[in-house]
Amino acid sequence: MSYQVLVCQSNACRKAKAQQVLAAFRAASLEGVEGVEVVASGCLGQCGNGPMVLVLPDEVWYWRVLPEEVGAIAHQHLQLGRPVEAMRLRGV
Repeated sequence: MSYQVLVCQSNACRKAKAQQVLAAFRAASLEGVEGVEVVASGCLGQCGNGPMVLVLPDEVWYWRVLPEEVGAIAHQHLQLGRPVEAMRLRGV
């Protein structure tokens, strides 16, 4: 499966280390996964919940993502296909 990972880079998210989250996704080990595109996105409309990460086509929203949590998303969601439930933003 191909994934597009949008990492919000709006001012609000950048103040909460969104640049480091983006860098962590770009550096993540994704062995065995083809077609993962990591994108620096504009505002995802969730100011106050950032840094925000949206994984498409699954439409899974992750909120308040820390750089050190990126590995869990990369492994569990992108490699194994199972969203990290504890990090999901519900009701979006």
